[in-house]
Amino acid sequence: MPAFVRVIVDHSPDKEFDYAVPDVFREKIGIGSRVRLPFRERETLGTVVQALDESGWESPREILGVVGEHPAVRPRLLELARWMSDYYACPVEAAVRCVLPQVIRKGETGFRQQIAVALAHPISDDEMTALRRKAPRQAEVVQHLQKQKAPLLLTQLAAETASSEATIKALVEKGFAKTSIAIRPRDPFEGESFVESKPHELSEQQAKVLGMVDHTVLAESEKQPLLLHGVTGSGKTEIYLRAIQTALDHGKGAIVLVPEIALTPQTTERFRERFATAGHSVAVLHSHLSAGERHDEWQKIHSGTARIVIGARSAVFAPIENLGLIVVDEEHENSYKQEETPRYHARDVAVVRAKMENCAILLGSATPSLESYRNALAGKYKLLELKERIDDRKMPIIRVIDMRQESRKGAGILSGRLHTAIETRLEKREQTILFLNRRGFSTSLICSKCGHVCQCPNCSLPLTYHRSAARLICHICGHTEVAPGKCPECSDPGIRHVGAGTEKVEHVIGKVFPKAVVRRMDADAMTRKDAYRETLNAFRTGKIDILVGTQMIAKGLHFPNVTLVGIINADLALHLPDFRAGERTFQLLTQVAGRAGRGEIEGEVLVQSHTPFHPSIQFARQHDFDGFQEQELEFRDKCDYPPYTHMILIHARSPHEMRASFSAETLARRLREGLPDGTILGDPAPAPLERLKGFFRFHITLRSRQILKLSRHVRDTIAKLTFPEDVQVTVDVDPFSLL
Repeated sequence: MPAFVRVIVDHSPDKEFDYAVPDVFREKIGIGSRVRLPFRERETLGTVVQALDESGWESPREILGVVGEHPAVRPRLLELARWMSDYYACPVEAAVRCVLPQVIRKGETGFRQQIAVALAHPISDDEMTALRRKAPRQAEVVQHLQKQKAPLLLTQLAAETASSEATIKALVEKGFAKTSIAIRPRDPFEGESFVESKPHELSEQQAKVLGMVDHTVLAESEKQPLLLHGVTGSGKTEIYLRAIQTALDHGKGAIVLVPEIALTPQTTERFRERFATAGHSVAVLHSHLSAGERHDEWQKIHSGTARIVIGARSAVFAPIENLGLIVVDEEHENSYKQEETPRYHARDVAVVRAKMENCAILLGSATPSLESYRNALAGKYKLLELKERIDDRKMPIIRVIDMRQESRKGAGILSGRLHTAIETRLEKREQTILFLNRRGFSTSLICSKCGHVCQCPNCSLPLTYHRSAARLICHICGHTEVAPGKCPECSDPGIRHVGAGTEKVEHVIGKVFPKAVVRRMDADAMTRKDAYRETLNAFRTGKIDILVGTQMIAKGLHFPNVTLVGIINADLALHLPDFRAGERTFQLLTQVAGRAGRGEIEGEVLVQSHTPFHPSIQFARQHDFDGFQEQELEFRDKCDYPPYTHMILIHARSPHEMRASFSAETLARRLREGLPDGTILGDPAPAPLERLKGFFRFHITLRSRQILKLSRHVRDTIAKLTFPEDVQVTVDVDPFSLL
């Protein structure tokens, strides 16, 4: 029963404040409690981080109320937030805010309340006879209620008896029935049915790997992180499912992190079919949930009702007690990196949380990140491998097509070889996936007379033409405008479309193969909530012959009838000014190729490229991860790039170019003072995408092997500086993109 508490106030300066606790709240308050309190001239919310018997401040103000019956933030999650603040050079308040979903922080949304109906008293035979004579529909409702052991929801009762709500309310008015308020959690899976799935028989390799994972889950000593390198189709998911079952059998919970793009209905269904049908509650946490659904799923986890959580990066903060296992599927994925403050990486936060909770952590991927693989080579992680597909299925044959030669033959989007391969699959009634990681119809509009390119007014990028909307759209800031019929600069009607996106591929395929059923999956086509599920179900049941898509279709999909994957342009990300460009290309090609040949028929992958002999493409063609990582790590080591060093990227941005530039130069000059030994500080320079969303951007890069020292130095230096009001400075530790 603390007399005082130390509180992190929401959206406050990077400080903690002491408050007095009135006697009426002392029994309810604890570390992690959300409280209402006065702050300056307003009332706001905060999180209790410490209980105090005394305060160093004279007469601190009193808290005004406690939100909820129990503390919202577990002590270990507060500890994790403090680590994030230190490592990612961000305010503790921002890290604590990240740990709690917004809907929980605000405390505005409660459980859904609905009306439940039950009999008011036992109904005699005489009453039933009279009711049947006067109101037969009401009598049927009473008969139905007599068979129930518990009250029924009003909507459910009306549906089951084919009655109107007015009929049921009439029974209440007559005294035959009574109503009550029922608390009913919102269920993202409401209305869906799941068929129980049994564990698959394990291969010898899988059994060996699972034994090591289970040993780590059950070990009492400090647990070493596990990195599972398994080729596509090798049965990694079955390992996850079995390991989770081991944790459940020993009274522990589990968190499964999957990339946002891989959080498909197919992914969640596999876990629900294995566990929900066996009586285990499975909660999901991701960005597509409504505020109410997110609230109720979080409460299921917090109360201990749900012991398994599946979700995107924010699920790493799920408040599970007695955590036994964290699984990070596709651990190399860039969507685990948060792009707003705090700019954390969910995979790395998961590793730290696992250490704090002394639970097992399993990182899985067919193409591990070089950071994780380097940790395995150095002995920090234990490396587990699945080198073969299950049931002795062969890896798909990957063929690289030189589009330079195809262009001389007059080929357009499709090379002759890919055209023939699609035709063959259609004849055999097999399915094809065509991948292009670019939305829209054409990438830009260029005037053939004066060379004018339609640019975004807010970003240093050309606008993308979307044919269905007849508009030009910026995929960065969302700016849209009507597509011009003639050049805006010289009025020449010869303005032409350059480049291709998924919309154009769908259009071309539809014309070339008019009898084929073609569908597109990208952010433009999947705007309805159920569009993703409906398209995948149609593809699974063979109603779609050719599926065209972006990265949305690259991972997490298992369709045995897909025997051909065509990669339209393998070079899109290969030549970006980013040291990870080659790694990303290798990973993407390998992952997309893995969608082919997952059934009985051997798969084929055709990769169209204008740089066919690039090492990333050639290593992917040979399914040679070892060769790729060996060459890439050698390059990184020589250049002092991650994973041999840590990197910090600082952006100074402003609507005014000179102010952004001056602020970056001033900051770089101050950073040089007291810089930790061995740090490489780059000169301030315009970012590769110099203008973004109306802001001019200048960046500074720092590299060091002593990341915590460097993070603290950066944070302290920025705290001592005053920047112009319209200049924003952001710090990104371990950045995933340098653009």
